[in-house]
Amino acid sequence: MSGTMHPEQPPHTPTPRPGGRSARVRADVVAATLAEVTRKGYDGLTVEAVAGRSGAHKATLYRRWGGVDGLVADALTASADEPWPLPDTGDLRQDLRRITQEVFSVFTDPELGPTPTALISAAQRSDIGAAALRAFFAARHQQAAEVAERAVSRGELPVGTDGTEVVRAATAPLYYRLFVSGEPLDARAAERAADAAALAARAGLFTSTPATPATPNPTSPDGN
Repeated sequence: MSGTMHPEQPPHTPTPRPGGRSARVRADVVAATLAEVTRKGYDGLTVEAVAGRSGAHKATLYRRWGGVDGLVADALTASADEPWPLPDTGDLRQDLRRITQEVFSVFTDPELGPTPTALISAAQRSDIGAAALRAFFAARHQQAAEVAERAVSRGELPVGTDGTEVVRAATAPLYYRLFVSGEPLDARAAERAADAAALAARAGLFTSTPATPATPNPTSPDGN
């Protein structure tokens, strides 16, 4: 049944071996997994279909990936390994806008969007997939944190700013619309999310040491 592990294999994370033929097999299996999950979703994804599409033996897939959950998890791992060129405009807000615009463009593109949408949706259906999804976003946020680190070096952001939190704040509203609320995502919403994150970062809200609140003035007109 789709979504279950092979009865002779305990649940486990995929352990494909790098290099040579093994790397080619993994690439073919990942490509086949992406194609199948895009067409059929998690409930229609089967090891047999991935084996047929990739040319790999079904026993190999069960041995190395454990089942459909391991296939989905490894497809996310492979995606996290893909290079992601980062913008470098010299301005944090513009850099964040370009990042959120890319997310918007990919997920709303009728040809590109269905694959990442299906993969993320499938990953949420199992513990292995959910762990891989968390690792995927952690890797992407850490990589994109460079835009905030450059802003710190320019004096645009306070020293101690957590770059991963800045990127997370910029992109989270987009993923909320895409995968939680189902609200439409448009270019203005993507731009607004980037602007809000940039403003918050400049205000010091993402520093490792929170700013100390101002001490109330007892002689102020309102008495506070």
